[in-house]
Amino acid sequence: MKLDLRTGNRDRELLFMTWVKICGITNLEDALTAAEAGADALGFVFYEKSPRNIDPDAARRIVELLPSELEKVGVFVNESADHMESMAERVGLTAIQLHVDPRNRYQSLPEQRVLSQTRKYVALPASWFFNENAYRDFAWFNTAENFISGIFLDSGTSEQPGGTGMTFDWKQTEPAVAAMRMKFNVVVAGGLTPENVSEALTHLHPWGVDVSSGVESRLGKKDAEKVRAFVAAVRQAEGLV
Repeated sequence: MKLDLRTGNRDRELLFMTWVKICGITNLEDALTAAEAGADALGFVFYEKSPRNIDPDAARRIVELLPSELEKVGVFVNESADHMESMAERVGLTAIQLHVDPRNRYQSLPEQRVLSQTRKYVALPASWFFNENAYRDFAWFNTAENFISGIFLDSGTSEQPGGTGMTFDWKQTEPAVAAMRMKFNVVVAGGLTPENVSEALTHLHPWGVDVSSGVESRLGKKDAEKVRAFVAAVRQAEGLV
């Protein structure tokens, strides 16, 4: 059973499975492998500075061949709502993931009235939340909970928003993540692998996990065995956390 993000109900007692997203999809083979392995979502990066950046038309051709129930997430960095809405329609996305600079606060968030049919995630550097008080300082969280489907915490920086291949300090962020979970679905990203995802789940009890470089054979190309191993590791760990 999965939580319907559109209901706004975030009672973790209703959750039975961890949401798994395989990000940085650049080709159909990897997309189908991830879907067959049991991923819940695939990420397509529309950020020109990323080595995993994909052409919108290429992404659309992949999306057209994927199962309808699979979430197709467009990954953006500091983009306008109008641009993301246009891309969602063009590619066939069902969700957008917007990496923002926390210093911009509310101005960077996608507005509630825009992208009404598309799920919206916000990705933030985990380093900004190494204590619970830092989370409480972000006043826009109080207005965002009704239209933001989830908060991604990543090891990225303003210069490199994601795809660093590095973990952040899971233990240090435990208090902030616990506070976030009261209102939001929290997704952990950054440096996850089949070998360490269980530890991340144990520390942070997130609603979801997001992986890219940790399941690659080379930059931009997924390793089928690693993808399967990652999903299997998540499912195995669910019974232990």
